[in-house]
Amino acid sequence: MIVIAQVSDIHVDGEQRSVDRTRAVMRYLEELPYDLAAVLVTGDIADHGTADEYAVVRELLKSRHPLLVCPGNHDDRAAFRKGLLPEDTETRPDAPVNQALRGEGFVVALCDSSVPGKDEGFLEDETLEWLDGVLAATPHETPVLVAFHHPPVPLHTPYVDGIRQFGAERLAALADRHPHLTAFLAGHAHTAAATTFAGRPLLVAPGVVSALRLPWENPGPDSPHVHLDLPPALAFHILDEDGGLTTHYRTVTV
Repeated sequence: MIVIAQVSDIHVDGEQRSVDRTRAVMRYLEELPYDLAAVLVTGDIADHGTADEYAVVRELLKSRHPLLVCPGNHDDRAAFRKGLLPEDTETRPDAPVNQALRGEGFVVALCDSSVPGKDEGFLEDETLEWLDGVLAATPHETPVLVAFHHPPVPLHTPYVDGIRQFGAERLAALADRHPHLTAFLAGHAHTAAATTFAGRPLLVAPGVVSALRLPWENPGPDSPHVHLDLPPALAFHILDEDGGLTTHYRTVTV
């Protein structure tokens, strides 16, 4: 059994609240009586993309489990690289930040869906070419999870849907060529959600810093679209011996 944790939208911003919530989630993962195959942090790592924020994040995200991070729309690629990936050899600071983890019996491809200067998402051609290469190099019996920040379909939450990942038909066409692409993982929405994309599960991790107020929960047009009083949460994705995928969501006490 392969267990992968997904954490998203920690939005470390220099305030103690975001630090405390992120620390609580990481402490929960560190204290598990089980070695996770990976911990994925799917974007909006630093709220303003500053060097000072990434310095705090670097300490908060230390883990005994293999850990990968990707940028979200609040992140800055150059500062993200310098602060969190000092070993990165990419000579173009603003190039997409794409990473792959090849584990025992699985592969995770973490794609950069951020668009510098914009809130919506898009997978650049070089990211799709990179992902195509990762999938082509992976044996067909090995499941591949593809993760990014922005969901590529509407979640029926107007605020998030307006800044989702666009150009998703290109990703769907790529998925059609690789049947061992098992599922898509995303963040960005600050709500636990499950839907489908390109005939695969699309599993959205909840937010750490806050939770989205769903349209039918909103008492009026002037109400904030986020809950600040709900606890932080995360997702666990389980790949079993038969290739099946199960996802559990957990809240964490701060």
